[in-house]
Amino acid sequence: MTSKVSAPHWVKSTYSNFNGNCVEVADFADGRIGVRDSKDPSSPVLVFSTDEWNTMLDAIKSSSPEGLLPSSMAG
Repeated sequence: MTSKVSAPHWVKSTYSNFNGNCVEVADFADGRIGVRDSKDPSSPVLVFSTDEWNTMLDAIKSSSPEGLLPSSMAG
């Protein structure tokens, strides 16, 4: 039996404006999150684990970008 794997559903933020400088995000079937350039859907995709994604969002929400750096690079 073969199962059909659907392509990820890419979503652009509602905060995006129409100047074309946007990214799209998708949940992959394996639980990872993909981010790509909305102007070029065939460009490489950045892929994050759920933990990496949540760490990034928490740092952004707390306005603490240093939380995004590995401890070896943090000042």
